[in-house]
Amino acid sequence: MPTTPRARARVQTMNDIVRIGREHLATDGAAALSLRAVARDLGVVSSAVYRYVRSRDELLTLLVIDGYNALGDEVDASLTDNADDPIEHLRIVGRAIRRWALAEPARYGLLFGTPVPGYDAPAAETVAPGTRVIATMQTLFACAHQADLLAAPDRELRPSAPLAGDFARVRDEFQLDLPDWLVARGVTFWVSLIGVVSADVFDMYGTDTFADRDELFELQLDALLDMLGYRG
Repeated sequence: MPTTPRARARVQTMNDIVRIGREHLATDGAAALSLRAVARDLGVVSSAVYRYVRSRDELLTLLVIDGYNALGDEVDASLTDNADDPIEHLRIVGRAIRRWALAEPARYGLLFGTPVPGYDAPAAETVAPGTRVIATMQTLFACAHQADLLAAPDRELRPSAPLAGDFARVRDEFQLDLPDWLVARGVTFWVSLIGVVSADVFDMYGTDTFADRDELFELQLDALLDMLGYRG
């Protein structure tokens, strides 16, 4: 925690810049973000903001980190007081992602929507917050596997040497004992879940196609768990 008035003032200013950036993201979109506009709403000259944030890309990175952490916090909070059932927890995680995405479509769009032209998120700053939810899901996959809740495929998975190396790095990164088939299914579960949520957030279904999207989402979760190998 900052201990001096100057340090506390800097933290507050950075928080204000991110907050205003979120507001502009919601109203103007990521591609139209402007540090000058942020400075105007902050009530300072643009040169003052540049002492804290050097460029539009740096502001975008702050918003990406902020978004990933907000999503991670939503998921973590949803899992706090629930029974120790990895399958039910996967359902809860899916619902939490969708709930946050529908409440924060602009922030969700920044993370999982159309890339911002000319912007490339720096991995050193964004990978850790960006994999928070993935790490949670990987842990739940491992717990479900250890509890014998998932059926292995009938045919043994034989990935190529390069892909097997990638799977091994995933295991090492998350420090989990996952067989190759579950790594592959886990990746499919994650990207499919994001696709399902994106279809809802970005209204890809059309206005009148489905009467109850909540029910549809529960059916989609069932289908994803079937794909994962859930024996239930």
